Amino acid sequence: MVAPLKVGIAGLGTVGAEVVRLIEAQARVLAGRSGRGIRVVAVTARSKAKKRGIDLRGVEWVRDPMALATHPGIDCFVELMGGAGDPALSAVEAALSAGKSVVTANKALLAKHGLKLAKAAEKHGGALNYEAAVGAAIPVIKTLREGLAGTGINRVYGILNGTCNYILTRMEQEGLSFAECLADAQRLGYAEANPSFDVDGHDTAQKLAILASLAFGTKVAQSAVYVEGISSIAPEDLRAAADLGYRVKLLGVAVRTAKGIEQRVHPTMVPKSSSIAQVMGVTNAVTIDGEGIPPITLVGPGAGGAATASAVVADIADVARGIRANPFGRPISQLRDTKKAPMERHEGGYYIRLLARDFPGTAAAIATRLAEQKISIESIVQRHPNGGVAPENGKAVPVPVILITYATHEDAVRRALAAVQKDKVISGRPQVIRIEKN
Repeated sequence: MVAPLKVGIAGLGTVGAEVVRLIEAQARVLAGRSGRGIRVVAVTARSKAKKRGIDLRGVEWVRDPMALATHPGIDCFVELMGGAGDPALSAVEAALSAGKSVVTANKALLAKHGLKLAKAAEKHGGALNYEAAVGAAIPVIKTLREGLAGTGINRVYGILNGTCNYILTRMEQEGLSFAECLADAQRLGYAEANPSFDVDGHDTAQKLAILASLAFGTKVAQSAVYVEGISSIAPEDLRAAADLGYRVKLLGVAVRTAKGIEQRVHPTMVPKSSSIAQVMGVTNAVTIDGEGIPPITLVGPGAGGAATASAVVADIADVARGIRANPFGRPISQLRDTKKAPMERHEGGYYIRLLARDFPGTAAAIATRLAEQKISIESIVQRHPNGGVAPENGKAVPVPVILITYATHEDAVRRALAAVQKDKVISGRPQVIRIEKN
């Protein structure tokens, strides 16, 4: 008989408690699939007295994460505390140094210290599994690291934050403002009291840095990701996108270019016909463009206790099977350095919304500035306020003008719009959204 895998769990919040529950409920199935039993033998959390709705009789309560990480009675240390620093970092390092395998859902830890931790796993022989860190129940880590090991990846992109996707979905479907939808997301528990980490794109950037490493063999570097959030998106942008056959999503995009690996997070217009455009609400999705195969899109719950716990337990089962994959798909020595690709070099189509002052010469001035930068226009839509009826006070009202460009460079767009603003033929700041083709 093979001895059961003995698991220690640090962190008994929503996810940790669900992991304990799932291992107990699926004990027979897990043993059959793994070839050995899996038992939770020790745990630690900030409060022992807290009611969690799980049976911990017969499970040892350890005083702190470091004591659990080095506990001689466990084979696998499961870190579900969160945070890029201590106690998570020290505990995971200690567990790996002791030759134990580690399972974590901690994207912040991996984005900042993933290389160091992967090196420790290599040196001491334990596994470092983190499927739940990106996309929760969506098996994108295993798909990139193992399922597509023989396929060259050209691009990986996706909706990696459910809060942002929920807000943009509500804005589009109900014509609400960003502020209204954010307040509702906070009320429903989809957004934190301080939502900036989500809505400013940093959560997506951490996940994208991990995916880019797996896809392209680069060192994990969140600092190499260009980041924009969704707070500038207005209902009129979503209406215009719909009229033009697009939908706006906050995407994380990592793509191989002639100049290197481009990593970026920003609001993006995607064709309504694309798979990624169909993903609404808090759901996440990742599309992988590989050489010689059609694009693969993985869709599912990207957060939540049950979804995250399912991925954690799957990683624990891999440890029980004896699977030891390189954490980032390659030995650490083979991972290449990556630098932040200047967005000025980005090439693609653009949506531009201007509030043009309604007097003679405005259109000509805008067209001249675009032509100077060799920007070709695919379509122009002019939306007269009040249905074209003159205002009662006789004052000219700025006219929204929407431009869709053919592929051009970001620096050309920035120079052209700076010149247009200097000409004082528009009011306010132009709205610019990049377009991602299928």
